[in-house]
Amino acid sequence: MKKRKDTFDKAELELLKEGLKRSYKERFEMATDLYKIQQTMNKASVLHKPFISK
Repeated sequence: MKKRKDTFDKAELELLKEGLKRSYKERFEMATDLYKIQQTMNKASVLHKPFISK
C-alpha cells in the first residue's frame, strides 16, 4: 500500500512540474480552445430524422 501511495505522489509532482513549465501564452491558448469548444457545445442541438420516409 505504501508503494502505491508513493507512486501516486510522484505522478502528482510530475504533473505539477509539467504544468509550471508552460508559459502564460500556452495556458491562455489552451483555455481559449476549451472555451470555444464549450460555446460550440452549448449552441449544438440534436435533431432526429426518421430513417423511413412516409
